[in-house]
Amino acid sequence: MNLVVALGRARSARHPGPDTPAGPAVPAWPGPPRQIPEADPAELDLHALLRLSLAASDDSGRLRPAPSAGALHPVDTELVVGAGCSLPPGRYGYDPLRHRVHRLGRYHDRTPPGVTVELSVTARRTVSHYGHRAWPLLLLDTGHAAAALFLAARALGAHEPELRLGGAARSPLAAVRVPPPGEAHRFDAPRGAEPPASAPTPAELLARRSTPPPLPGTPGPDQLRAVLTTAARAGGGDLRWCVAVGPPRPGLLELAPDGTALRRCAAGEARPTLAAWAAGQAWIADAGAVLLARGCPTDADAALIRRTHLRAGFAVHLAHVTARRHGLAARPVGSWQQADLGAALGAPPGQDWIVHGLALGTFQAEEETTA
Repeated sequence: MNLVVALGRARSARHPGPDTPAGPAVPAWPGPPRQIPEADPAELDLHALLRLSLAASDDSGRLRPAPSAGALHPVDTELVVGAGCSLPPGRYGYDPLRHRVHRLGRYHDRTPPGVTVELSVTARRTVSHYGHRAWPLLLLDTGHAAAALFLAARALGAHEPELRLGGAARSPLAAVRVPPPGEAHRFDAPRGAEPPASAPTPAELLARRSTPPPLPGTPGPDQLRAVLTTAARAGGGDLRWCVAVGPPRPGLLELAPDGTALRRCAAGEARPTLAAWAAGQAWIADAGAVLLARGCPTDADAALIRRTHLRAGFAVHLAHVTARRHGLAARPVGSWQQADLGAALGAPPGQDWIVHGLALGTFQAEEETTA
C-alpha cells in the first residue's frame, strides 16, 4: 500500500463503493485459546489491562473501550510477555471477543520485563465499508487503541508506559510497553507531550462511550480549555489544535501561548463546513463545539502520515476522557474529505489538513443518562 497515494484518495470527494464482506473479526490465531490467569500482587495484571482497554463487552463485539470507525475494529493485538506478568513469558495473540490468548512463540532472553502490546491492522475490516477512505481511519483507530492501553495501565497503578507511535514501522504500526510493578519509566513522547494529570478509575474507563448525535450545547471556556490542553499535550509536535464554536461568537479558538486561556484564531461559523467535510454528517453543524487536529501536509511522507494519524487518535482518545470528566458529551469524527482548513483560512493550500476531530456537547443522549 502506497500510503501517500491512499491518503490523497481518502481526502478526495470521491464516494466509496458498495460494502464488501469484512471477513473475520479476529485473526485465526493458532492453537487452543487460553484463559489469562489472575495476577499475584507482584505481577502485572494482564487480565485487567486488556479488559479495560481492548476487550469486547457485548456478544456482537461492537462495544469496546476503544472506539472504532463504523465499529469495525480493525486493530489486531499481539502480546510480547516478559517477566513479572500474570501470563508466562512468551508471545501471544489476543482474542478481544472471547478475552482469551493463543500462544504464538517462546520467551527470548531479549524480551524486556512486563508486556509489550503490538498493534497492527486487518485493513479489510475497515475497507469493507469505507473503501478508499479506510487508511486514515485505520491509523486513527490504532492510536485510539494505544491510548486505551495507556489509560488502562494508569488506572491499574502501573508506571508510565512506553509509547511507540513514531510512524517508522508498517507493522506493527504502534506498540505500548507496560512495565511490571516496581519498574519506573518516563512517559516516552515528543517534547511538549505529557500524560494526563490524574489517573482514571477502572469504572470510568469501562463506562466511556461515544455519545450518539445530536450533541447540542456549547461547552464553557474552562471545559474547552481542559479538552484542548489534554489534546495538545498528548498530540506531539506535528499537530496543531483548535476548537470550532457557534453563536454568540462563532469562530475557531485555540490555547494562548501560556496555556492558561483561550484566544480566537478565526472568526465566523465553521461548523456547517465541517459537517460537509466530515462525510456529510449534518449533525456536526449543530454540535456544541468541534475539537480539531490539523497538520499532515500534502507532501508528507509515509512515516509522517503514520505518526500524525497515530498521535491524533491517541490524543483525541485522551481528550474524550477529559471531556467526559468535565460533564460533556463527546464523539470522535475521523473521516474528512477536502478538509484543507489552512486554505479555507487564507493560508497556502495543502499545508494544514484536518486529521481528526471530536464533537462536543453539553447534553448527554437520553440512552446514556438513563443507563
